[in-house]
Amino acid sequence: MSSGRFRVRAELFPSILPVRFPNVQDTRLAGTPRSRAAVQDRDRLPALARVAMNHPIIIRPYRDDDSVPSITRLLHDAYAPLAALGLRYTATHQDDATTLRRLTRGIPFVGEIEGEIVATVTLYPTESAPGACCRWYAEPGVFSFGQFAVRPDLQKQGLGARMIGLLENEALSRGAHELALDTAEPAVHLRSWYDKLGFRFIEFADGSTTNYRSVILSKSLVPSAGR
Repeated sequence: MSSGRFRVRAELFPSILPVRFPNVQDTRLAGTPRSRAAVQDRDRLPALARVAMNHPIIIRPYRDDDSVPSITRLLHDAYAPLAALGLRYTATHQDDATTLRRLTRGIPFVGEIEGEIVATVTLYPTESAPGACCRWYAEPGVFSFGQFAVRPDLQKQGLGARMIGLLENEALSRGAHELALDTAEPAVHLRSWYDKLGFRFIEFADGSTTNYRSVILSKSLVPSAGR
């Protein structure tokens, strides 16, 4: 990454992280007959997901020449279901200037398929955590992340979990012992997903730019002494 205050340790991130689609039967194996049901399952996939079956998703650091408007549109699309629930996440309505500011304030990554950005997330070291969102973000060794989105076509296929794993490795390599985030208290499905990834509840926080109470979740990156 050539912009911002942080350099990504490139050796930690292979340029191509293939993502499998476990819910779709792969009928491309030589000698395997294609059943009508399997072909129909494949054809029902969104076009972008069908492309992803045949082309690896590249997860890499954000570059200065990446399209910020494309990332803004991705965020709006990914957060539209939350907006429909009445939750005013910043990503539901932010403009390009806000997108760029949130990208370059931390260590940003994108996922792409054939040059199209389909996922994004930004890691924030303790000293660059967004404002004074909560007490936990200011604790030494606590990194956080935000502006996290996966295109709706590719959600629930493992890409989001892979990006979280990438953040864990990067944060740990920089001396972090916790990786944290905030999300809306009413977003029960998101809280459940993070719980399955090993995140735990820390505290509540009220954001001045949102219309909901946030929950602060965090995951330990260092095994406890008792384990």
